[in-house]
Amino acid sequence: MSSTVNKQIVRQTIPVTIFLITIYSVVIYIKGGVPLASAMNNTTLWWGISAIILILFLLSKYFFFDKINENKMRIIWIYLIWNAICIVRGMFVAEIYWDWKALIGNTMTLMLPIVAYSATNKVIVQSLLVFYVKYALPLFLLFAVIIRTDAYGFYLIPVSFLLLFLPALTKRQRIILLVCTAVVFLADLGARSNVLKFGVPILILGVYYTRELISVKLLEAVRLALFIIPVTLFVLGVTGTFNIFKTDDYVKGDYTATGTDMQGNKVEENIMADTRTFIYEEVLNSAIDNNYWLFGRTPARGNDTDWFGARNFAITGRYERLENEIGLANVFTWTGVVGTILYSILFFQASFLAVNRSKNIYAKMLGIYVAFRWLFSWVEDGNNFSLNYFMLMIMIGLCFSHSFRHMTNNEVAFWVRGIFDARYVRFQNYLIIKRKNNEKSASGRSTDVPQQKS
Repeated sequence: MSSTVNKQIVRQTIPVTIFLITIYSVVIYIKGGVPLASAMNNTTLWWGISAIILILFLLSKYFFFDKINENKMRIIWIYLIWNAICIVRGMFVAEIYWDWKALIGNTMTLMLPIVAYSATNKVIVQSLLVFYVKYALPLFLLFAVIIRTDAYGFYLIPVSFLLLFLPALTKRQRIILLVCTAVVFLADLGARSNVLKFGVPILILGVYYTRELISVKLLEAVRLALFIIPVTLFVLGVTGTFNIFKTDDYVKGDYTATGTDMQGNKVEENIMADTRTFIYEEVLNSAIDNNYWLFGRTPARGNDTDWFGARNFAITGRYERLENEIGLANVFTWTGVVGTILYSILFFQASFLAVNRSKNIYAKMLGIYVAFRWLFSWVEDGNNFSLNYFMLMIMIGLCFSHSFRHMTNNEVAFWVRGIFDARYVRFQNYLIIKRKNNEKSASGRSTDVPQQKS
């Protein structure tokens, strides 16, 4: 009885986590002068909430994880174990207050992939998104007034995931998603990351509308290209052959857009500006100079920096940057080449299963999007305890999910419509109960068949 009660408590509590993470993701972007802004951005408070969220998903893994996915998901467990080893190493590396603060915060981030286990249960994912659509999405009308416009995409990031299911939705549901997407686009074109995260799913929808013409082999070729291209460009950049970030070398003209600065003011920004080469140089040089390139500097430390050195020295006493905008650069700094390879395999395996081992077109499109997000981690997609990274782990979990990958297109349509309309959830539950009853009846009839004597 106790186990049943605990399972029910976890099931009812899990959906609330997406609401909390949504708020947490944008509190640092609240404009100055807003009442209770500083109280909402209390580090200790959010550390406590983050720890509770991780514990809930650990319990959810125990109650709701389907063991049929276990063998294919070993890479996530190996990655989490390596992260745990790096965290323990960080306890011996940490020396000052800022080291320990970085270690605690980055520990939450490095353990967040535990969410992927619960995300293999499509019912849990559905309940999370139901709670988001029902409570967090309407609350955006309030947050849109008090947060910077470049943070709109961080708050609405689940919409970018749901865009992949646009053909399966009703007209009203499509309008809701498209309006949210338009808000992200028009509010701040200077927020290039958000424009790409919402724009790419719309491009991927072309796979749905040409599904009769596109083979799985072609989709697999696209998926592989998304993994090969950034590695190739990285090698070309390191060897000095070609630097894709130096757009002045191959793009002529000035391209600007209205963006938002750190103070929330509207400014004109050059959208073609190279803001990444110096980060790669600092991250790589720091790893080589301090000899931590293989196993990482641990999540207690960051990379040496000259660009941000004076500002960071005034705060921490070190010419060191604890976190970068480039997701893969953080993984490399904290967990080394070993962690970077494991992290990459995680994306590769998840996208492979979704594209090549699924029965519905939506899973295949999700696999392409997950492969794109790995490519994008070479440019941005910073690793932090946020709704963006949380939803990325949700998507990876669905790619690993046997039950999600083996749904038909019509079954996926019922599943995703249930996120917006409870009637579809009730009908879905009715079909599940009916199928189970039919299976029991069939099993009962088979046991009643008399055995033939030998």
